Amino acid sequence: MILPSVRDPRFVTIRRGGSLTDEDHRLLALWAATCAEHVLHLFESAQPGDPRPREAIEYARAWTRGEVGMMQSRAAGGHAMGAARELRGPARHAAFTAGQAGAVAHVAAHELGAAAYAIKAVRADVPEKFSTAAGERECQWQRRQLPDEIHELVLDDQRLRNDICWSVFN
Repeated sequence: MILPSVRDPRFVTIRRGGSLTDEDHRLLALWAATCAEHVLHLFESAQPGDPRPREAIEYARAWTRGEVGMMQSRAAGGHAMGAARELRGPARHAAFTAGQAGAVAHVAAHELGAAAYAIKAVRADVPEKFSTAAGERECQWQRRQLPDEIHELVLDDQRLRNDICWSVFN
């Protein structure tokens, strides 16, 4: 579970009664896609013939450019999550990362799911004694990718939802 039981209005677009601008929504989607692409190799090395996670990332980016609709990006995200179904370990988490990135077009708060699953992916890809450090490096890398316009919003979201995101943002 990566979504809170009560939606944060900062992650709901203005036209739906929240305070999130369309531009910031697009920035959240781009950041989630960047997080997903950073760990995509962990999926593709295990499932080189399955394009679904890569397509979800591409659809997320296409949505930000207005080239596809929200439902198309969301559906691609769902297909990426389906790619994870039979997998375990880093490949599974990487597919979920892409799925979450595709879903940001529908619900902006999925941005944190993409980041959290990416951290889980890199942690699962190394021996357990190195997993915490690998996760911390990935988290710091992700934070460096944040656009200034959404930097504080995402860091606050990490603080508020860390406990439901497996405490990966410590």
